[in-house]
Amino acid sequence: MKKIYLFCSAGMSTSMLASKMQSVADEHSLPIEVKAYPHDRLGEIIESLHPDCILLGPQVKYLYEKTVNDFGKDGIPIAVIDSGDYGMMNGEKVLKTAIKLIKSAKK
Repeated sequence: MKKIYLFCSAGMSTSMLASKMQSVADEHSLPIEVKAYPHDRLGEIIESLHPDCILLGPQVKYLYEKTVNDFGKDGIPIAVIDSGDYGMMNGEKVLKTAIKLIKSAKK
């Protein structure tokens, strides 16, 4: 089971996107878990749950460099969710992006 975790300011709108992504994964019988968390739990979640991909909401893109510096060395792909896909709550497109990130990190 691959774990894709989304982080944003409070986790509200990102929870909706995570739910849409999970629905797409379930429809296609993909062994993927998608969850959303507030950004202030980033370190705790990474250390305890070991995600396969970290996606940051557009509203916390300022945390990208710090997140890469702190956790990128572990080989976890980290990206900022495209603001258009986020705004449209395009769960399928964001899920595809995350899967590509996971696959490219394995190479």
